[in-house]
Amino acid sequence: MNEDNLIEFEEIALERTFLAIKPDGVQRGLVGEIIRRFETKGFTLVGLKFMNVTRELAEAHYDVHRERPFFTGLVEFIISSPVVAMVWEGDGVVAAARKMIGATNPLTSEPGTIRGDFGVSIGRNIIHGSDAIETAQREVSLWFKDEELVTWKPQNTTWLYE
Repeated sequence: MNEDNLIEFEEIALERTFLAIKPDGVQRGLVGEIIRRFETKGFTLVGLKFMNVTRELAEAHYDVHRERPFFTGLVEFIISSPVVAMVWEGDGVVAAARKMIGATNPLTSEPGTIRGDFGVSIGRNIIHGSDAIETAQREVSLWFKDEELVTWKPQNTTWLYE
């Protein structure tokens, strides 16, 4: 223990992931519930924006799907109403967030996941989450400037990590 009677622990390399509560999640009033789930899990919010998505940002975000027939629908939906863009930090946060979000199709998502509990159809599946560390890095830098992210250490860190 140090002088402040706090348990010392080794620094852990924490990942960051990008999440966005889509227009249907915002319109249905699920923002607080979704944020609560990630806070309760023990992840740290380091970036948050309530915003209207520009067509340019939407097209860049969904660029991997540009040649697919559903590309235009994805873009039109994400720009149709405000979203909540977020960056979360934690040990294994990318994989853990994907589990918490659930399968892309809410009808096959497990109960207890965000999509399993709140989603109704694949085109209105509440939330986006980065699917890999590399994707998260790309999406975080696409949606947030470095100065918009906060580096901080919550007081509960010693109760979460060894």
